[in-house]
Amino acid sequence: MDREQYLAAITKAAPRMGRYLNPDKDIVNALVDGILTNKERYGYHNCPCRMAANDKEWDKDIICPCAYCDPDVAEFGACYCGLYVSEECAKGAKKVPEHIPERRPTDKWQRY
Repeated sequence: MDREQYLAAITKAAPRMGRYLNPDKDIVNALVDGILTNKERYGYHNCPCRMAANDKEWDKDIICPCAYCDPDVAEFGACYCGLYVSEECAKGAKKVPEHIPERRPTDKWQRY
């Protein structure tokens, strides 16, 4: 799947789940490129902003959209990497935050 196909799929699916793509297309393109690179590297679409263990079962919480996406969007207006945002952020009524705290348990990312 190339970038345009992936973008089309997530653009269509995101609003059905109550999230939207970041209005900054450069950020979206960079993150999608990272997700697709991780798909080639690991065989699954893990978050490009987190270290993967190359173990799909271990990393299932960071397969995009990750398990932390919805709580991050609900609380902060964007997910950890910034790919997905709230409707208010997507429409420009609220600024997309620059930093989202990590929700992934420490044991998951200290494994490396």
